[in-house]
Amino acid sequence: PSLADFERLCSQTTDGTLYPHARTITQNIPIYSTRTLSLTDAGALAAVQNEWYHILSAGPGIFVLQHFYDQHDQHDQATLTATTAAFTRIIAHEASAGVKGDHFSTGHNARIWNSFSKHAFADPASFVSYYSNPWLRAVSETWLGPGYRLTAQVNIVRPGGPAQAPHRDYHLGFQADRTCARFPRGLHAASACLTLQGAVAHSDMPERSGPTRFLPFSQRFEPGYLAWRRAEFRAFFERRYVALPLREGDAVFFNPAVMHAAGENCLGVASGFERRANLLQIGAAVGKTMERVDVGAVVEAVWEEVRRRFDAEANAEAGKKEEGEELDAHWEAFVRALGEGYPFPTNLDRRPPAPNGMAPESEQDLIRRGLLDGWGKEEMVARLRQLHED
Repeated sequence: PSLADFERLCSQTTDGTLYPHARTITQNIPIYSTRTLSLTDAGALAAVQNEWYHILSAGPGIFVLQHFYDQHDQHDQATLTATTAAFTRIIAHEASAGVKGDHFSTGHNARIWNSFSKHAFADPASFVSYYSNPWLRAVSETWLGPGYRLTAQVNIVRPGGPAQAPHRDYHLGFQADRTCARFPRGLHAASACLTLQGAVAHSDMPERSGPTRFLPFSQRFEPGYLAWRRAEFRAFFERRYVALPLREGDAVFFNPAVMHAAGENCLGVASGFERRANLLQIGAAVGKTMERVDVGAVVEAVWEEVRRRFDAEANAEAGKKEEGEELDAHWEAFVRALGEGYPFPTNLDRRPPAPNGMAPESEQDLIRRGLLDGWGKEEMVARLRQLHED
């Protein structure tokens, strides 16, 4: 890989005229706010998604979505507070049980692997609220289309926690150089298209607390999976990276091929300040996620809460539905976060394609049907179990 080519690529300046819906461009990163965008105007949302897609593919590779959970919205703030409290309980429980934490900087960091499932088990109410965020669906479908699979991991960096080494991420970013070299060039390009990275701030993240460091435009460097471990590329990263402070409830999304690293928490031990983030790793339907989610167990944990809320809303005024969809926007977002939307691989002898379709019913289809048909927990869990056994 040519360092000179890499330097030229990463020395570009973001053209703000390409992203008219962004509030501002800071350090080459477009910053959006949910307060100035619309989920209900399909044309306007499509225009914003086109901007996001360009950012992730051909632009700087990163964008911030402020007020992803809006602190000025009572429901959002209550959701964030309850979710952060659930994460704190999970970390305390795992620490007391001797569960291994982070894969770097042991002692300075706390990590919850598969925070998605553990959140559901610990606090179904805040789980349902947290993953019913329609903005999560809007961002995920921008890069991955329908049927995406959500996984999440919490990372907490305590005072004095050092920075990560710069890297690319899952898929090929988790492979050794010699393994990466065995994959053809086309799969190097495809790897970046199979995952979307995100992080939701569960605390304010001032600059000195070490928010994620990014090298804009680095996702466009074709041999990047073979380059990021090399000392000269890491040295260039250290000279040129950018990092943006975030407020609690903000989110940042980026192409997994962007060279990036968690920053150092330079706030003193006396401050007691912990940088808290829920890291979202969202996989395309046609790819494989890093973690496995036991959807049946999660549904069993949260279905009574889901059923209670859905039935209560069904007796009230109907919410906003997308064209051609049976559920209100927040319920559709939740279903897509909860279950698999892609029904393959499967046994087509036991699960033939649905009538008038080419594919059998997916987990999302089944969950959606369970909501609309009034299934209780036992029936919903039994139907999912049967789907998995088939």
